[in-house]
Amino acid sequence: MNRPIRVLVAKVGLDGHDRGAKVIATALRDAGMEVIYTGLRQTPEMVVNAALQEDVDAIGISILSGAHNTVFPKVIALMKEKGLNDVLLTGGGIIPDEDMQSLHELGVGKLFAPGTSVSVISDYIRGWVQEHRSF
Repeated sequence: MNRPIRVLVAKVGLDGHDRGAKVIATALRDAGMEVIYTGLRQTPEMVVNAALQEDVDAIGISILSGAHNTVFPKVIALMKEKGLNDVLLTGGGIIPDEDMQSLHELGVGKLFAPGTSVSVISDYIRGWVQEHRSF
């Protein structure tokens, strides 16, 4: 690769618990990725627009509010609408396994539960980007 992997980390909605998102953002940065953290209370539109502006390889959404079945489908639909077909949408938080599966069927990448090793997450992003992005 000619440049670092660029990852947008976002908190969507009114979920104000961002410690995990900050930990992941720092860990991805320490793994050599360029990380853009959008901060709290983002809308799906704001996240996708930021991803376009920042030319990211991956979007990671942290969600603890239970709104994952609303947020992820909206973000993936906006990504498709804007032509971000080669950008990974991943994330994590409190998401039941059966919901992870249905979201994956919509096109969302792997989702991670609390306590997942940051090396597992960074390895997944790195592998996905190397396989699906050309730069």
